[in-house]
Amino acid sequence: MATKIDTFKNNHPGRDYKILIVQPEFTSLCPVSGNPDFAKLTIEYIPDKLCLELKSLKFYLNSFRNKGIFYENLINEIMETLKDSCSPRWMKVTGEFTPRGGLSTTVTVEHHKQVKAARRPQPNCRPPL
Repeated sequence: MATKIDTFKNNHPGRDYKILIVQPEFTSLCPVSGNPDFAKLTIEYIPDKLCLELKSLKFYLNSFRNKGIFYENLINEIMETLKDSCSPRWMKVTGEFTPRGGLSTTVTVEHHKQVKAARRPQPNCRPPL
C-alpha cells in the first residue's frame, strides 16, 4: 500500500518527546479464511522534523478493513508507511491481536533513525622534526 500520511511541522525539533497513538478497534482480514481480525494498534514515536496528522492516519488505518494480510506483514507495512511519511527519530508499532483458535498474537516492530557519524579529524601524522 503506497500511501503517504499527511504531516505537519514539528515546532520542537530540538527536544525528544514521545507521541503515543492508540487505535483500540483496528480491523483487517485474515488472508486465509477472510474472517475479520481485531487488534489494539499502538504507535509510539519521537518526531524529528515532522509529526503525523491524525485524520489522514485514521483513514489510512481504516483502509485495512477489507485487506487480507498476515499480522506480521501488516505491522511491518504500517511501520514502513509511517516511517516514510514522517522520518521519526524513533518509532514503535505494536499490534495486539485478539485470540483466534485459543492463540493471541502480539507483533512489535521498532525503527531507529540512522544518524550519520560526524567525520572525525585525522590525527596529525607528520614525523617529528
